[in-house]
Amino acid sequence: GDQVVKAGNIIVRQRGSHFHKGNNVGMGRDFTLFALIDGKVKFERLDSKRQKVSVYPEA
Repeated sequence: GDQVVKAGNIIVRQRGSHFHKGNNVGMGRDFTLFALIDGKVKFERLDSKRQKVSVYPEA
């Protein structure tokens, strides 16, 4: 987490939606998650099994 990404950067390549998409994150057909905006990556827990990935603009 906390990497700085640019819009369009791939964050996670995955088979199946292990990570769910959060704020400002898009999902490709192969479940790849990518940033929709420039900002910082945050991995957040949804529940005990699932995590989501969000991108937040840098302050």
